[in-house]
Amino acid sequence: MTNRANEPASAPRIKGWCPGAWRPMASGDGLLVRVRPPLGRLSRQQILALCEAAETFGSGLIELTNRANLQLRGVSDANWPGLMAFLVEHGLVAADPQDERRLPLLLAPDWQPGDVTHEVAQRLEARLDALPALPAKMGVAIDAGAAPLLGEVSADFRIERSVEGGLPARASGALSAQSSGALLVRADGREKGTPVDSPAAAVELLIRLLHWFVDSGGFDAGRMRRHLAPLPPWAPATQRPAAAGPGPALGQHAWGRALGLPFGRAPAAMLRAAVAADSISGVRVTPWRRLLIEGFPVGAPSPPGLLESESDPRLAMQACPGAPYCEQASVATLGLAQELAERLNGQVAGSMHLSGCVKGCACQAPTDLCLTGREGRFDLIVGGRADGTPVATGLDESDVIEHLEKNRDALRL
Repeated sequence: MTNRANEPASAPRIKGWCPGAWRPMASGDGLLVRVRPPLGRLSRQQILALCEAAETFGSGLIELTNRANLQLRGVSDANWPGLMAFLVEHGLVAADPQDERRLPLLLAPDWQPGDVTHEVAQRLEARLDALPALPAKMGVAIDAGAAPLLGEVSADFRIERSVEGGLPARASGALSAQSSGALLVRADGREKGTPVDSPAAAVELLIRLLHWFVDSGGFDAGRMRRHLAPLPPWAPATQRPAAAGPGPALGQHAWGRALGLPFGRAPAAMLRAAVAADSISGVRVTPWRRLLIEGFPVGAPSPPGLLESESDPRLAMQACPGAPYCEQASVATLGLAQELAERLNGQVAGSMHLSGCVKGCACQAPTDLCLTGREGRFDLIVGGRADGTPVATGLDESDVIEHLEKNRDALRL
């Protein structure tokens, strides 16, 4: 099942698919098993079960991905069957492996039962059998609230709001009176989308577009952003999406508390402590390294280790697991990321990315500063991606720290 290869870290292989639970991915510390919370939410009982699974069958570490999934690390081949039986028993994965191959949906985490985002998701889930076979990394973002959140999050098609005035409100299940714009179906990479008048119409148009994507050669491109075929005439792109706002701020809210995960990962014991109170009903996952804890008691202290300050560099810095956790990384990233976070002391004006190899799995976008592992040392890239042209090469950790401290102003740190 694990099909490990022996390529050097300097020549990382692109696997072309994302790990799941039924299809785990081999990594340097064992199998990587990814759980996709239905509608982006787990009950308190489910998050406690996930913590137990991480400690019983894996390394005890739980990671939050930039597509709002949770993943367990360090699962051995021998432990994987027992893990799967446990996850199925607790409703964390479907019993049918084919269900995991269905199109993943990413919901704006502020959805409420019965609102437009929730209705669109339910309607689309009921029609997943009508979709064509799609490339493994494709996904859909559903962001139909009055204040969009997911505009910068990776997705191939989006159901969102337009910046222009909305269409007239209709009966139950269509646009609400509070909607700030028309409901919009947009292909990723296109500046404009197609307005529709109801959640049902949005789902129907999305299904047609997914079939068009395949029929027009999109499977070879792999992702919508790379597919250059003109949109079909029955999906005129006429309206711009509303600008996405920030995700929920860390701290207390009316519904509970938002807490950050350092570098997007935490031990299971830390997450168990976060949901210890009986008043907690569930956890919403987000693509921004934070969890929304429903019903967190007002005034109760946050569990040690989870983040409460938006200025904490560990919330903003992008860092992949690195060596030895990833078999393709040639450098350790987490220790250096922690040291840089402490030295920067919350004063990070720009964006920073630490990548164990040129694949840049933790961040595909350019950042103000990127450190990429190559043959056991770091390349320093300014204003680019992990595979960009470096301004300095062959740096060890002490070289990196010295270089950054000498050039802090020039590097916007």
